[in-house]
Amino acid sequence: MSTAAVLSRSKGAKAGGGAGGRPVGLPSLTGLRWTAALMVFLYHVYVVEYLGGRSQGLVAAAFGAGNTGVSFFFVLSGFVLAWSTAVTPTGRGIVRFWRRRFARVYPLHLVTACAALLLMWLPGAGEKPTAGPVAANLALVQSWVPEVRYFQGLNPVSWSLAAEAFFYLAFPLLVRPLRRLGWRGSVAVAAVCLAAVVALPAWMELSGLPDGTIWSNYFFPLYRLPEFVLGMACAELVRAGRWRGPGLPVAVALTLGGYFLGSQTDYAFHAAACTIVGYTALIAAAAQADLRGEPSPWRGRLSVRLGEVSFAFYMVHILVIRTGENLFGGHPKLGLSNGGPLVLAAAFSVSLALAWALHSWVEVPGRRLLLRSRRRGTTSAS
Repeated sequence: MSTAAVLSRSKGAKAGGGAGGRPVGLPSLTGLRWTAALMVFLYHVYVVEYLGGRSQGLVAAAFGAGNTGVSFFFVLSGFVLAWSTAVTPTGRGIVRFWRRRFARVYPLHLVTACAALLLMWLPGAGEKPTAGPVAANLALVQSWVPEVRYFQGLNPVSWSLAAEAFFYLAFPLLVRPLRRLGWRGSVAVAAVCLAAVVALPAWMELSGLPDGTIWSNYFFPLYRLPEFVLGMACAELVRAGRWRGPGLPVAVALTLGGYFLGSQTDYAFHAAACTIVGYTALIAAAAQADLRGEPSPWRGRLSVRLGEVSFAFYMVHILVIRTGENLFGGHPKLGLSNGGPLVLAAAFSVSLALAWALHSWVEVPGRRLLLRSRRRGTTSAS
């Protein structure tokens, strides 16, 4: 995931920088992170079937495409990294960039992976993990292996971190040529990436790849790379003052339209193809609203605070949901009259409480510790 605080160190008014190149915050993007994380949570509530009967039907209609929140995160991650990296990293700067990204995501990943491992050894938890998937998960390469026990091993949602790790490695190699192309080149790159996201599912079905496996058209990091690069290109257009997309109201309408279209299509298409236009427009429009001081529903203090804990919420929520499933001995399928809403509220509350604790006691101090230890080492060596 991207950093909670989205900053630009750009110089000049077109780039959205303040006087003297002071950092400019984009709080709406932080608030939007919470909305995407909540979508994924409700999607997993639907998949695990916490509710049954008519209630499950309503959840399916509303959140059957909630996993597209991951696509939103990928586009947002590309946008944020390009926006916040005003100086193109080179040499040691690339290593520093990679170190900061590692410090940002790995402490929380390690703790939640260990928690998942412990939960798997509880009575009735099902199949126990083997060394290969555990090692791949800890090394953040699990999404490169087309076996469910790998890309869905331990903490299932961490597959997206394997994709993000790949994006982080590629970012310094991608951002330099992108910026050399200028804003017209960014338009071309964005168009190619957009076309790729829309066309890839159809191509993979026509190519006869193993049944259009969900690994090849959802979990495979290379398959998701165009979403990340699209975010980068859009950030460069906003930075250059060349973004000509719609404002927030139209962007929200495009997002909702694509989202509900996605819920009606095959899995391969609703993963990103239906929502990519709306999500991209929404991210850029929210950034523009912050830069211009225009109204935004995601800029409030609570929304931003929830956005700051959204990574921890995303990483822990499936463990809470699966633990509840284990306690019920299977899919709960509860109705409105026998505690369904209460169980759902409990799962959400526990997930949010744990996310707050993990953010405060693992994510933030872990990042500080890793970066502080490096700074001390550099000082002593010099």
